[in-house]
Amino acid sequence: MSVFGEGLDKAVQRAFTRPLPKSAGAQMRYLVKQLKGTKAVAQLLRVSQRTVERYVKDQIKKPRADLAARMEREVKARWQPQIRAKARQKAATTGGIVIDTRARIGYTAPIGSTDEDRLRHLTVALPPQYAARLFDAQEQGASDQRLREIAAEALKEVYFQDRGRRAGQLEEVRFTDIEHLEFDL
Repeated sequence: MSVFGEGLDKAVQRAFTRPLPKSAGAQMRYLVKQLKGTKAVAQLLRVSQRTVERYVKDQIKKPRADLAARMEREVKARWQPQIRAKARQKAATTGGIVIDTRARIGYTAPIGSTDEDRLRHLTVALPPQYAARLFDAQEQGASDQRLREIAAEALKEVYFQDRGRRAGQLEEVRFTDIEHLEFDL
């Protein structure tokens, strides 16, 4: 998964009201319930159907590390869909989203201005329309590059141009070499 996609998912997961199932058996039972059968879960996790059934019955308690990671990832992806949808809707309509990043950021501007890329640490509240664009693009399976372009456009408007009050000739913002990226709703 992409850096931006993971960051957006983590922001939404902070809105969860109940903790994820902890034990392997509980996680497996949740997945079986969500996917309506052990066969679908076995295919998803790339294990045998019998293995899934043994986890469901608590005959196996400790999954190997790679299976445990896949189970947790799949449970997180399906956990509390209504809460997830409400958090995205709120960010996209009223709340907006905060981006906290340490990355190399530069821009294209007219001759005579300093447009050299440099490492910056920015924490910027983006308006709801950019949250909506980021979440919509993520749902449509946009690439990390496309999500990066949307975020760069948002930083251009909100941070560099201060919503039209300065740097009117700024043409493009480059957002590369990301060291840290976090979103918050």
